[in-house]
Amino acid sequence: MSDDGGLALLLLGPAGGAGLYWMLYRYYRNTDKSHAFERETVVDAKPVTGAERDRKVDEIKGTRESRIQGDNLRDYRKRVQRIRGDSS
Repeated sequence: MSDDGGLALLLLGPAGGAGLYWMLYRYYRNTDKSHAFERETVVDAKPVTGAERDRKVDEIKGTRESRIQGDNLRDYRKRVQRIRGDSS
């Protein structure tokens, strides 16, 4: 084997690895296909309106109580419910 052929074969490994890395990086990052939300999306802002049910009920000042009265922290079956109808 000549020296030129051996050197080319020796350089083919790191060059192929760098090429594969760059190809996978571009494939998974999609930097050239990303969506610029701030520039390409139009958002029509409207004034905030409250519903009739949005009214102040109570006011608690200070942080003496470590828990909120009536919380359902320990009763996880009431907080998380299964969606009925689709049985799989």
